[in-house]
Amino acid sequence: MRPFTYLTTALAALAARVRGDDPERGDVPGWVMITVMTAALVLAILVPFREAIVDAVTNALTSVTTGG
Repeated sequence: MRPFTYLTTALAALAARVRGDDPERGDVPGWVMITVMTAALVLAILVPFREAIVDAVTNALTSVTTGG
């Protein structure tokens, strides 16, 4: 009897997903907004501090490659 229960549960979950009633389906516009806001935050940090970031990375790579 167990396989029938599993099959029924799986089919009910599949039907809910197809109908759009699945609560774990996610919020696509929310994820898009988070991605756009993250990109904006990276740009907001990168633009004014670009020289400092490039200098810091260059110094770090130089110290690693020269051993000093």
